[in-house]
Amino acid sequence: MENEGASQANLAATPARPRSILLLAALLGGNVALALGPWFVRMADTGPVSAGFWRLFLALPFLMLFARARGQRLTGMGPKTLALVALGAVTFALDLASWHIGIGMTRLGNATLFGNAGSIVLLFWMFIAHRMLPRRLEWLAIIFALAGAAILMGRSLEISTATLVGDLFCLAAGLLYAVYLLTLQRARGQFGSWSLLVWVCLFGCPVLLAIALALGEPVWPTDWTPLIGLFIVSQLLGQGLLVYALGHFPPLVIGLALLTQPAVASLYGWLAFGEVLSALDIIGMALVGTALAVARGRSS
Repeated sequence: MENEGASQANLAATPARPRSILLLAALLGGNVALALGPWFVRMADTGPVSAGFWRLFLALPFLMLFARARGQRLTGMGPKTLALVALGAVTFALDLASWHIGIGMTRLGNATLFGNAGSIVLLFWMFIAHRMLPRRLEWLAIIFALAGAAILMGRSLEISTATLVGDLFCLAAGLLYAVYLLTLQRARGQFGSWSLLVWVCLFGCPVLLAIALALGEPVWPTDWTPLIGLFIVSQLLGQGLLVYALGHFPPLVIGLALLTQPAVASLYGWLAFGEVLSALDIIGMALVGTALAVARGRSS
């Protein structure tokens, strides 16, 4: 879900061998690393929003180093650009807060799928911005997304009302992530991805901390292991691999690689938390996953 590096994708041609093997491994590895994020959120002994705060706060000095190493400037933003970045960062903080809350309430496969729903939201935005109607494949993606979401939410409601609410929190996170990407679209062309992430963390950390305190969550952990795993695996390793690989693949390939996230999350959800998927759940996930792949390919 929660993938800033994906916004850097462009319509570059698929790379030739042997470097393409390394890039493909980075693309898949980044998605697998991001898929492990919800596990660490559940294992943390802080609140879920507090885990989001530590995820950004602990990663901040490393992001600064990465930006410096890539020669990306951290200063020089005009007031208007800085205001847009601040707005985008607040949106991203709300995205993380909503997604992390949802992770604790619904199944991990659902949380990962709905958390990545920003691609479908961007597809809808493209229709509105360009004043155009969907084409045949895009209509199919919309129908698949609605049908798959209805199946998964219906199954969640069969488990409990709380599970359905968790789905809605994750779906809201996907919507907020799309707004975050659109807000930072112009700034992304002026600054590098790493330097932009630094500013997003600087503005986003206080928002997440304020929300965690307002909800009465425990903020200071007794066991740092899940939080360190969260920021290393998801924030550094996952996003680092994706930033390295995404510019070299067509959006449809990126969309298909994205489907490894709910697959991995569902697997360890079953192994670690006993979350069993029925045949109907798998059909619903396949429908939403197909819609995500098509939407990523079209909206990018």
